[in-house]
Amino acid sequence: MFGTVLIANRGEIALRVARTCKEMGIRTVAVYSSADEDSPVVRLADEAVRIGPPPAKRSYLYAPAVLQAALQTGAEAIHPGYGFVSEDADFAEMCRAEGLTFIGSPPEVLTMLGDKAEALRVLSAAGLPVLPGSHRPLSSVGEAVEAAAGIGFPIIVKALSGGGGRGMAIAMRPSELPEAYAQARNAARAVFGDERVYLERYVESARHVEVQVLAGTNGQVLHLGARDCSVQRRRQKLIEETPVPGLPEDVAAGLCARTVEAARAVGYVGAGTFEFLLDDAGEFHCIEVNCRIQVEHPVTELVTGVDLVREQLHVAATGAPGITQDDVRLNGAAIECRINAEDPARGFLPTPGTVDSLVLPGGPFTRVDDHVRPGMRVSPFYDPLLAKVSVWAPDRDQAIARMERALSECAVTGAGISTTTGFLAGLLAHPLFRDGKHTTALAETVEPV
Repeated sequence: MFGTVLIANRGEIALRVARTCKEMGIRTVAVYSSADEDSPVVRLADEAVRIGPPPAKRSYLYAPAVLQAALQTGAEAIHPGYGFVSEDADFAEMCRAEGLTFIGSPPEVLTMLGDKAEALRVLSAAGLPVLPGSHRPLSSVGEAVEAAAGIGFPIIVKALSGGGGRGMAIAMRPSELPEAYAQARNAARAVFGDERVYLERYVESARHVEVQVLAGTNGQVLHLGARDCSVQRRRQKLIEETPVPGLPEDVAAGLCARTVEAARAVGYVGAGTFEFLLDDAGEFHCIEVNCRIQVEHPVTELVTGVDLVREQLHVAATGAPGITQDDVRLNGAAIECRINAEDPARGFLPTPGTVDSLVLPGGPFTRVDDHVRPGMRVSPFYDPLLAKVSVWAPDRDQAIARMERALSECAVTGAGISTTTGFLAGLLAHPLFRDGKHTTALAETVEPV
C-alpha cells in the first residue's frame, strides 16, 4: 500500500478521501488555493501545500503545480476525487511519466471513454444499448442538420468532453437546432476548452439510473448495485438513492450483469459509474461512463458497507479490488441530498459569503459529508456544494422519513447565504417522489422555496 497520497481536490471530497487514508495509516498531503487555506482538509492532512490563487485554472487544474507538490512531499500516488483532473487523461499520463500512481482509470481508458461520442460507439460494440445519435463530433451546423435528419427530434446537443450536466442544449424541433448547436458549442468551449459537440436523441421525462462498478487490471469486474439519480435540475443531480424505486430486482440484476460484461469488454479499470436513461417503454439506454468516484457514492457505501475510496486505493496499489462479487450484499435503502449554497427563489443563484453559524444533522443512520465550519467563507470560485446528507433505513419509506427529519435539522446562516434545504424537502414530499414514479422532469415542476 502507498505510504503517502496527495489529494488533488478540495471541499467535502478531499476531506472524505483524507479520512479513509488516515484510517488506513496512509500519510496525506492536501493541496489548496489561497481561497481554501482555512479548509478542514488542510488541518486534517499531514502536510498541506498551497498551489495557487483562487481560480481553478491557476490552482486545482494547473497540473505542474499539483505534480510539483506531489514530488516535493514524497507522495507516491495522487487521488483526484471527482471533478478537476479526475478524468483528465493528460494529467494521468503526466503522473505516469513522473513515476506517480494516478488513483483512477489509466490514461488509455480515460481517453477512450472521455470522448463521449467514441465512448458510446465502444459501449454499443460491447453490447450495451445506446440512444440514436451522431456518435461523432460535428464541425458545423450543416453537419448537425444532416445528422439530425437521421436521428429524429427532440435532440440534445452535447459537449464531447462534457460532464456535470454542462455543455448541453436541447432542440425540440428542427428550427431550434442551429441555436442549440451554437449554445452547446459555446458552453463546451468556455467550460471544457473543447468546442466539439455531438447529437443524441433526447428522451423527455426519463428515469436516470446508474450502475457502480469496481474493476482491477486483470479483468476482474464487480458491481455494487444500481442508483437512481432522476431528481435533477438542468441535468444537475439533487437527490440520489439506492435501490432504484420501482425497478424489479431481476431487471436491476440483469442491468448490473450486462454492465459488468461491458466494463470487462472495454478494459475498464478502477471505480466508475455507467449511466443509463430508462424510457417510458422500460428500455435502458447507456449515455456515458464516469471514470471516477461519484458525488453520490455514499448511498452505495451505506447499503453495501463497502468503502469505495479504500477500494480505489487497493486497486491502484495492487491491481485488484480487495473484495469479490460474493462479498457485496445490498441491504436496505439509502438516500442522499445535496445541500448547495444557492437561492432557489432567485433561479438558484449561488450565494457565497461567510458562514456565521452551522447546524448539520445527526442521529441514527445519518451520514454528513461536508467541509464548512462557522467563520469560513463560501467561495464564489467553486461549486456551491456545502454538504451531502445521506441516510440509511431498512426500507425506502423509512429512509424518506429519516431524510425529512435530517433536513429539518439543517441550519446555515450568514450574510447573503441561502441554501437549497427547503427545496429538497419539497421534492421529498412530492407525491411522484413518494410513489417512486418521478422522472428527470420532477424538479422543474416544483415551486422553489
